[in-house]
Amino acid sequence: MNKGVYALLVAQFLTAFADNAILFTIIAMVMNNNQTADWYIPVLQGAFLIAFVLLAPWVGPFADKYPKPRVLIIGNMFKVLGVVLILFSVEPIVAYVVIGVGAAIYGPAKYGLLPEMVGHQSLVKANGLIEGATIFAIILGTFIGAKLADWSMQGAIYSVLVFYGLSIWATFFITKLPARGTAPGAAIPKFKKTIQVFFTVDRARFSLLGASLFWSTSAVLRVLIVAWAPLVLLSKNASDIAELTLFVAMGIITGAALVPKLIPIDHLSRTRLAAYMMGVFIITLSFVDALWLARIVLFLSGLAGGLFIVPVNAALQEIGHKMMGSGGAVAIQNFFENVAMLLAVSIYSYATVLGVNPVSSMLVLGFIVVIATLLVSWSLPPDKK
Repeated sequence: MNKGVYALLVAQFLTAFADNAILFTIIAMVMNNNQTADWYIPVLQGAFLIAFVLLAPWVGPFADKYPKPRVLIIGNMFKVLGVVLILFSVEPIVAYVVIGVGAAIYGPAKYGLLPEMVGHQSLVKANGLIEGATIFAIILGTFIGAKLADWSMQGAIYSVLVFYGLSIWATFFITKLPARGTAPGAAIPKFKKTIQVFFTVDRARFSLLGASLFWSTSAVLRVLIVAWAPLVLLSKNASDIAELTLFVAMGIITGAALVPKLIPIDHLSRTRLAAYMMGVFIITLSFVDALWLARIVLFLSGLAGGLFIVPVNAALQEIGHKMMGSGGAVAIQNFFENVAMLLAVSIYSYATVLGVNPVSSMLVLGFIVVIATLLVSWSLPPDKK
């Protein structure tokens, strides 16, 4: 680890805090206006994700073409613009699209920096730190954002702007590395060719599909809790729901901390067990109706998720860095993850329109995770000796 990694850690923590604070501020706005959150929140989530899908062929090469700290600042400036739009009473879904554009730009540069700043043996540890900082930011951003919004909407929005500004400031302390550069050619044909290359490598294919499974599950679980908690646990406001998500986040942090000792980057196949556990805990949650038991099961599902996603991310970054450039590889990862999230959230949204009970949705989600893990890991080769 070096000073550049820790500067990135701080910048990522601050921007992730703001990302989640603004989300729960919008959720509080929806609930205070007596709008139905069942359909609005999944649509809001989809609005954020669409930029990752549409911009994927361009944001990866953009992150490799220019110094990545500069790209991080540009991404944060788009997020600031989205929050300002909310201040001027623009429809939150539209504003959240702009914030999503900033996140789509930010992602390839953030994860693309890691394999450029650390070596093979430190990549899992660096990912664990970044993932832990991100989830800790989600904890605080979710909780504090919801509390601030319950107290003052404008106060919450101005606080988000401050944290984005601090993230931009922290970015200036990241190690100044030369831009890697990109191969000439049109973006979309290069993007298609790179995807084909990715799918010819077993470990890359598993990591790509595994990361997509994790994030699509997380996206559905996040919006599902908004409908499930008031029905089963009688949660009454955004703060109550935010407190539940804290336990998932704390579980992921714990899993991320344990990963370097339990699942080194050369033992990727071990991640399958964590994915199966994640599915089993989600199934278990569908049978829970007591608050503290729900918190424990949410923590365990997050723990399994942290053990799964950190080594998968590290493997993807290392493979991508060797094959095409880390920014381009992360953009492909973001593309698949967000297509999966959009598809999963859309299916869940349609289920809510049909009147499917949140408890039934929770049960089905858990079984899908178990079955999808089996399919995704079917052809994964044995670990290196």
